[in-house]
Amino acid sequence: MTTIQINSLDSIRESAKAFLAAMDDRTVFAFHGQMGAGKTTFIKAICEELGVEDVINSPTFAIINEYRSETTGELIYHFDFYRINKLSEAEDIGTEDYFYSGALCFIEWPEKIEDLLPGDVVEVTIKENPDGTRTVEIN
Repeated sequence: MTTIQINSLDSIRESAKAFLAAMDDRTVFAFHGQMGAGKTTFIKAICEELGVEDVINSPTFAIINEYRSETTGELIYHFDFYRINKLSEAEDIGTEDYFYSGALCFIEWPEKIEDLLPGDVVEVTIKENPDGTRTVEIN
């Protein structure tokens, strides 16, 4: 397990760099955490470190946002399954095709689609600490 601290929004890009260093060649990341824990904010910082210049926001209503790294040309998919009520809703948009595409996939609320996640998904948990810092655990 790898643990990364996010001490403040001012230092979140440093934490994103540490996350990228720990990624290796893995591509599918399931982000767990309570509402307001900072999942979207951390994914935004990771995408910015990867060279995404588009506006990065939560795909809560769209379910999926697609970004492209201006640095590498790499595709990045950002999912938010908060509003999914049935597994078939996720299947209908072809989520498994995205997960097995080789592109980076960052998934919020993965517990809603657990049966669709690949076996090698990387579990990432973000917890808010009493002092307002965040702890990111990567398994």
